[in-house]
Amino acid sequence: MAQTVLLDVAAGVATLKLNRPEVLNALSVEMMDDLARCLKQLRGRSDFAVLVIEGAGEHFMAGGDIREFATHLKVSPESRLVAFRAMIEQYINPTIMILQEMHQPAIAKVRGACAGFGLSLMLGCDLAVCADDAKFTSAYASIALSADGGMSYFLPRQIGIRKAMEMLLLAERIDAAEALRLGLVNRVVAEAELDGEIAALARRLAQGPRHAYGEIKRLLHGAHDRQLAAQLESEAEAFARCSATADFAEGVSAFLEKRKPGFEGR
Repeated sequence: MAQTVLLDVAAGVATLKLNRPEVLNALSVEMMDDLARCLKQLRGRSDFAVLVIEGAGEHFMAGGDIREFATHLKVSPESRLVAFRAMIEQYINPTIMILQEMHQPAIAKVRGACAGFGLSLMLGCDLAVCADDAKFTSAYASIALSADGGMSYFLPRQIGIRKAMEMLLLAERIDAAEALRLGLVNRVVAEAELDGEIAALARRLAQGPRHAYGEIKRLLHGAHDRQLAAQLESEAEAFARCSATADFAEGVSAFLEKRKPGFEGR
């Protein structure tokens, strides 16, 4: 059986490819397991500087595998409650937490359908670039579900509580232009240009100051849960740690010498 998630690491870039193109990369339990496993493997590696998450074929992810959901209808509601909670806590939650906690920036490369957990996964990445054919929807309410994968956490922080409520309650589909206007994605490019755009962005990040990127991620992800005084203290600590790196010395020297810095992640 083909792996539902493919992992490749080359030239400082790790790529996770969702690999069920025949069903628009719909999320099965097997894919949940593979995704969590791959991210756990990456968490302990230092041979890459940036992570790209993409879908095989013409779509990112069309949400959960509804046919697989249907197999649970033959059991009692009480059994479904136990099974779905265990599924989310065992696979979904660790996946999102690792994405947030890893010091490497994560880029979502989105084309086609991005729905349900696919949207949650995109929101959990640090940057998102989509093709102009991309379509987005929360999808959950369409089958009488609430959100998972951190969507109820990320969405209001990115687009505000009012618009987040609309997206979750109505589960309407929005296009790439609207996603950009709302701030769900960083850039929209022509579908034919998406591969090149992501490759260039990944190279740029891979050549950047890795330690500083990790500190930036920690600061931004923690900012919503801290008071100003605590955030200022975190900034001071992170700034000081960055100042002790070889990359900081290289950055200052390159600036004074009017040349491009050659960061090495040290």
